[in-house]
Amino acid sequence: MKKIYLAGSGGMLGEAFYDLFSKDYKVLASDIDVNEDWLHFLDFRNFEKYHQDVYNFKPDYLFHLGAITSLEECDLDEDKAYSTNTIGPENATIIANQLDIPIIYISTAGIFDGKKDLYDDWDIPNPLGHYARSKYNGELYVEQNAKKYLILRAGWMMGGGPKKDKKFINKIYKQIIQNKNTINIVNDKLGTPTYTIDFAKNTKLLLEKNIWGKYNLVCEGVSSRLEVAKEILKIMNISDKINLNEVDSSFFQKEYFSPRPPSERLINKKLNLRNLNIMRDWKICLNEYLNLRFLK
Repeated sequence: MKKIYLAGSGGMLGEAFYDLFSKDYKVLASDIDVNEDWLHFLDFRNFEKYHQDVYNFKPDYLFHLGAITSLEECDLDEDKAYSTNTIGPENATIIANQLDIPIIYISTAGIFDGKKDLYDDWDIPNPLGHYARSKYNGELYVEQNAKKYLILRAGWMMGGGPKKDKKFINKIYKQIIQNKNTINIVNDKLGTPTYTIDFAKNTKLLLEKNIWGKYNLVCEGVSSRLEVAKEILKIMNISDKINLNEVDSSFFQKEYFSPRPPSERLINKKLNLRNLNIMRDWKICLNEYLNLRFLK
């Protein structure tokens, strides 16, 4: 049985990777937030401890999943952003090269500036803030230095359920169960939802096919924040009970002050060309996610 080391796997994506890969691989998972019994503590910003932990396990693959994903947190503490989102994957690349194993690095659609409506795998990023810049620098280091790598760009992530979902879906759901009659939704942000379950399955397919490189990896179909909110209400059969008040991003400027691209829409061009795209439509995934983790 081959072995996988999952670094920074205490979040929604780490849960999906652990649940899927632990069925067929021996998995060792770590994070600074030990919130599961299958996790142990590791701060991957500490190169020596990261190296020792991975070296002792001697995995066949090193998955580097962890990052600070709050744009505001990154802008308020630049050093923390770069030590986590840039130095972290640099550490992982060095370790993977020393062990002569592949690194799997998770990047983001947020590295683009949003001047285009849709981005394929070959579009050149232009990061706007410290989150995007730190993630892109991590991506560049992996691409330029790793002996063998998968760089996978995710979109608007959904997964993990109420416990781990810190993103849009859970934020809307919390307002719904608080019996709010009106929910304010931005109408000027475009993106592509990405279901953690599908993301993990498509990653596994690429590994098993021995395919390496850089890939967009998002659900099928394009959307906006408003469209996602409407679909949530539709799935919960409460479209006639809650008013979605359309606002532009300036409405939330005090809370979400970091620059965000108007469009983070990705297309899985390379996966499609290789006939290896098994990502489902985001509406199907959203329905499954809500019914499995929120509405059961």
